[in-house]
Amino acid sequence: MKIKILTLFPKMFDEFMGESIIKRAIDKGVCEIEVVDFRLWSQDKHHHVDDTPCSGGAGMVLRPDILIPAIKDNSSSNTYKILMTPQGRLYKQDIAQDLSKQDEIMLICGHYEGFDERIREYVDDEISIGDYVLTGGELASMVVSDSIIRLLNDAIKKESHEDDSFQNGLLEYPQYTRPIEYDGKKVPDVLLCGNHKDIRRWRLKESLRKTMKRRPDLLLNREFSKEELELIDEIKEEEDGKK
Repeated sequence: MKIKILTLFPKMFDEFMGESIIKRAIDKGVCEIEVVDFRLWSQDKHHHVDDTPCSGGAGMVLRPDILIPAIKDNSSSNTYKILMTPQGRLYKQDIAQDLSKQDEIMLICGHYEGFDERIREYVDDEISIGDYVLTGGELASMVVSDSIIRLLNDAIKKESHEDDSFQNGLLEYPQYTRPIEYDGKKVPDVLLCGNHKDIRRWRLKESLRKTMKRRPDLLLNREFSKEELELIDEIKEEEDGKK
């Protein structure tokens, strides 16, 4: 997969591409990231990329005669072009999975007051990583890139992301490691028994328990399996017994 990032601040991505899973994925050829400074498409000696809003208003707006040529010059018919904007659709794991199947994506980072509205006609999608406002789209594009790259073949072990939170619509089950006992608190016995069937059932049950407690909204439209319904009944009985 190739990821192109259009930004006014390319140096922000140096550390992002030079550490951890992202660096290893690039080194192994799993993905390629190209960071493009779209200020290079500015035509005046001061390299302006923005201007004041028509009819007045606060802030500056990114100009279409700068950004649209930059988009065209850096994309092909196979490029899925995404505007990073708080007005976009809310980013979730299923979107990351869909994007990970693309051959090439472009992430366009806004800045200042926003984009000239005409720029939207030259992209395929608009994405927001949450209901809050950032200084620019750079951090959001890193979030999207990271979430996509870790899903690519050979970026990490497949089993490392298959049980992640949201991957199956639930929050991830609790994780433990050594020491087995610390400060009077022990790792649950079921995780030490070696019975894979019991461990799998415990993990599913605790995923359901955590999701019911912290993100019940994730369960609203879920089609529960027979086993999940049984586990939910067990959880409710256990919680009622604590009252």
